[in-house]
Amino acid sequence: MAELAAFAKMNGLGNAIIVADMRGRTDRVAAEAARALNADPATRFDQIMAIHDPRIAGTQNYIEILNSDGSQAQACGNGTRCVVQALSAETGRKAFTFQTVAGIISATEHEDGLISVDMGRPRFGWQEIPLAEEFRDTRMIELQVGPIDAPVLHSPSVVSMGNPHAIFWVEQDINSYDLARFGPLLENHPIFPERANISLARITSDEALTLRTWERGAGLTLACGSAACAAAVAAARTGRTGRHVTVTVPGGALDLLWREDDHVIMTGPAAWEFSGRFDPATGAWQRETEGAA
Repeated sequence: MAELAAFAKMNGLGNAIIVADMRGRTDRVAAEAARALNADPATRFDQIMAIHDPRIAGTQNYIEILNSDGSQAQACGNGTRCVVQALSAETGRKAFTFQTVAGIISATEHEDGLISVDMGRPRFGWQEIPLAEEFRDTRMIELQVGPIDAPVLHSPSVVSMGNPHAIFWVEQDINSYDLARFGPLLENHPIFPERANISLARITSDEALTLRTWERGAGLTLACGSAACAAAVAAARTGRTGRHVTVTVPGGALDLLWREDDHVIMTGPAAWEFSGRFDPATGAWQRETEGAA
């Protein structure tokens, strides 16, 4: 067995996160290890945030993100908050700059314990999201579920927050739709060559919306930070809300601000559950204080 790496099981509004400390190592968390960890109820997760040594100047760390099916993810706002809380507790530092596949992300822990993450600029071009065919206006694309004359879901807004998102606007309670059934079909729809995160959003005021997400590579989740950002931006872009909204997900509420400089700032909590050590190659793990799992 390889030398074990430290990890913390955490969550961001119920979005289950494993923060894996891969600093000082040359190996990576294997897809097989991710799937093994997810198969154990104690370590089941939505994303692994693997903290590596920095690769470029001006950043504290490189963050590799894995979904629960072992696939790579480009962005995870809730996971980034967990990383910040873990590193802040260790170092006392409050402001961080990370490199990810999706680009550079900065984040700050506030005195009240909430953490703000600059999720960068949204992208709206059909090739940037990406989509398999051209749509000049991605505020609404032709995609529906159900009978052509009475679709259950239709005309989503699409946007990239470093990862692809489709937001279906609904008038009824978001829990009244069978997202567990529609989600995997839409995630893998041919229009999304890199698959997509699928969300149902309901506007509740000019400054608020509720959201439920089928997360690409992870399934139904209590919270998806990048989906909350995408929904907030799409709501403002379609005139449904202003640029500062509260997005309520099953796990709680997130504060979203789409600034005038086009950056999306997400603020919310993070919570520690337990710590342990694991084998990045196999996923075998043990609790820090309770021996083998």
